[in-house]
Amino acid sequence: MNIRALISVGLIAMATPVLAQAPDGQARPGAVPHNVVIFVADGLRSRSVNHETAPNLATLAQQGVFLVNSHAVFPTLTMANASAIATGHHLGDTGVFGNTLFVGLAPSAADSPTRFIENDAVLGDLDAHFGGNFLHEDTIVKLARDKGFSTAVIGKLGPALLFDHTERSGSQTIVIDDATGSTRGIPLSAELADRLKAAGLAPATPGRGVNGAAGNATTPGATVANVAQQDYLVAVATRAVLPLFKARNKPFLLVFWSRDPDGTQHNEGDSLQSLIPGINGPSSLAAIRNADDDLGRIRAALAELALARDTDIIVTADHGFSTISKQSATSAAAQARYADTPAGLLPPGFLAIDLAKALGLPLIDHESNFARVDDGAHPRFGNAMIGGDKDHPKVVIAANGGADLIYIPDGDKELAGKTVKALLAQDYVSGLFVDRRLGNFPGALSLADINLDGAAVTPKPAIVVNFRSFDTVCGEPVRCPVEVADAGLQQGQGMHGSLSRADTWNFMALAGPDFKSGFVDTAPVSNADVGRTVAAILGLELNDRGTLTGRVITEAMPGGAMPDVRSWSIASAPADNGLQTVLDVQAVGNVRYLDAGGFRGGTLGLSQTDTPSGR
Repeated sequence: MNIRALISVGLIAMATPVLAQAPDGQARPGAVPHNVVIFVADGLRSRSVNHETAPNLATLAQQGVFLVNSHAVFPTLTMANASAIATGHHLGDTGVFGNTLFVGLAPSAADSPTRFIENDAVLGDLDAHFGGNFLHEDTIVKLARDKGFSTAVIGKLGPALLFDHTERSGSQTIVIDDATGSTRGIPLSAELADRLKAAGLAPATPGRGVNGAAGNATTPGATVANVAQQDYLVAVATRAVLPLFKARNKPFLLVFWSRDPDGTQHNEGDSLQSLIPGINGPSSLAAIRNADDDLGRIRAALAELALARDTDIIVTADHGFSTISKQSATSAAAQARYADTPAGLLPPGFLAIDLAKALGLPLIDHESNFARVDDGAHPRFGNAMIGGDKDHPKVVIAANGGADLIYIPDGDKELAGKTVKALLAQDYVSGLFVDRRLGNFPGALSLADINLDGAAVTPKPAIVVNFRSFDTVCGEPVRCPVEVADAGLQQGQGMHGSLSRADTWNFMALAGPDFKSGFVDTAPVSNADVGRTVAAILGLELNDRGTLTGRVITEAMPGGAMPDVRSWSIASAPADNGLQTVLDVQAVGNVRYLDAGGFRGGTLGLSQTDTPSGR
């Protein structure tokens, strides 16, 4: 849905909060750049924020610019969107197509050919293999430190380091994440270590404790937010890093990546095997408040240090969120019995199991010593190889929750066609996107249609599979979304990754001296726009290698005018069973925003009728 459609059906209550547009001001040509804080509330849905659930976030949106037509990039996954925020490029240029990638490397840090890249050591491996910078684009933090800014990234393991992954000494950009203080972490500089000691803070990040417990098929997961770990990280930011930056007396760029509400929503124990309340239970609400409190503490510290008036705050979420369904009437995998999966539900790796059966090829779990997966078993983490051998697999599956990546290493077009046909027969699939080098297939659109065909140096997937999504009829679909997810978590817990509007609609807001006050921005914006906007504010020179870039959110700046917005739907040719992959798109100039995509009736928020082409 585009923003006008969302308003018309009541999905955006424009009167809450009431935001009056202030008169446009003038930019400050030639002035010293302001400071910038990027606050990422991982997994925060736009419609979950109000003055009751998240007063600090709601107040910032009310005081500054509320980006009501916001977008995560697809696949709606953490590292994918972190790469977009960090570089200002879409995934076809950054090559971060998911949280788990097949990159064709010999096992090392990850001990697997499919890499879960929320890991500092794995990021180092990728850089080493792909010419020193696997993103193939410079990050805004790297460019800022090169220009003499103070820089720091604090928060969740993986996305934090990604903002300056090529600088691992700790002496230039401060990096504090889950691994800090261990042999796996980026070292602390002597300067920061002294600041931590003076503030009475330990030199190591505490673990998540019971918040990190995901439970299992019979035991509920976490029922508390990630408070202890984030209390430490916020204390580092407010009592050590910001005072240090104040003392340096030069502009700074600080990224704070809050693991909540994402971590708690994934593991929540309020809804074991039930779709209600799902991610709307008390644990998830506590996680939203936890992230909100962290933002409040950072804003308070900026005020106490007399930095607030010269600091822009950009708040975004990497993606939305949905409750997990493990239901399917067509899957052979759901009919088998497994020791760790309730009867009749989909096990981890269900797509790999079903596809191997349909293709008549052996299924290999390369994360369990390349053992063959027999009936009654499933791949350990959902990732798997199909056919061939460990060095030359025919198909590789990288499981990524609400969307899976399928690789066909030898580019076999006939095999790609058989794979598409098999996927179109499954009720948990809602939309297919295929590398156009493999051909055009009825029922599927191309990777280019979703911004995944660009200048990336990592291998492109052959097929991206979007999973079915729906809602539990709570009165507002994006408040109670559900999606089928290929993950080890249970039905009733939380996941993201799909191309539903619930997963693409992240929370975004801006406030500070470079932005308007009390302004509602109805133009489409995305995480790729964040990187471009920060670069513009700080005067950074971008050295773009790819062309799939975001845009500067100029309409949110003093004197900025609202851009022209086009919207349309793209539909594939119908498959033999009538299914068509449909994509709802908005655009500003050449920058494309994906609202929702999949099969009509199978993706939450997808339009049910064609709209005139605006291409």
